[in-house]
Amino acid sequence: MLDRLLGRASLKDRIAELEEENRHLERERDAEEERRAEAVTERQRAEQEVNRLEDRVTELEDRVERLQSESGDRAFRHEERLTGDRVGAVLDRLASVDSDPEGVFTAYVADESDLPEPVREAFGDRAGLVARAAPCLAVTDDAGLLSVCLSAPNPPAPFTEWDDSVSLDRAWFEPTGRHAVALVRSDLFALGEYDGRERVAFHGFDSELKNQHSKGGFSQARFERLRDQQIASHVERCRAAVEEVDPDRLFVVGEGSVLHEFADAADLTAPVDATGDPEDALADAVRSLWTVRLRAP
Repeated sequence: MLDRLLGRASLKDRIAELEEENRHLERERDAEEERRAEAVTERQRAEQEVNRLEDRVTELEDRVERLQSESGDRAFRHEERLTGDRVGAVLDRLASVDSDPEGVFTAYVADESDLPEPVREAFGDRAGLVARAAPCLAVTDDAGLLSVCLSAPNPPAPFTEWDDSVSLDRAWFEPTGRHAVALVRSDLFALGEYDGRERVAFHGFDSELKNQHSKGGFSQARFERLRDQQIASHVERCRAAVEEVDPDRLFVVGEGSVLHEFADAADLTAPVDATGDPEDALADAVRSLWTVRLRAP
């Protein structure tokens, strides 16, 4: 009663309200400090990510600059696709090169990202162009008069060699001896047996293959299963045809989606685009297989 008479009750209520407001402000302050701490952490993470990306950009820029410095603004002096007799003529010229002992350098470069040090030394500031031409047979000489890169349809194992002449085997670039070329697509097969460039036997066939799903009838999934079964049956038929021949060398070319099925049987597999009926498609495939790309660094 005395508090009410003296007005203390309202004062105590006000003090209690202020204390509650103070506690509320303290909670807000603590929450704000926690948010600020989280914001600082997120900013630090963002800064670290920015630094990482900047380092990666710098690394890529350095790599690009290094690659450009290897080849500079250089371009190949000459480029040509060689077929038929033109391949033989170029090989004849290379075979005619005669030099002092260890005056001619020959290398087979299989991978542009792994340029052997002897190639870098032999080609100097043109080595970057050799890397761009890889996989290729690269030839130069100690006087810098000779410089050429040739794609090899039937490539050798990688090597580097200094000698008095160009180290090459014609079988790397053109058909020699008895061999067979099989063209395999998911809907077509053609096989030719050859003696050099002359075809001495031929076998080919088409296989009916569903290539479009009708809107009615069975489902898309069933259509795809049937198509896969047709392709599998066709591939088995192709393998049986390949196993009937026994050439010194077997080259299997054609559609990439089925080539892997013949990797164990072939001396070489290569994707090619070949169209038409089996005989025309085979001729197209053989021409593509034995096309040699010449580039002069």
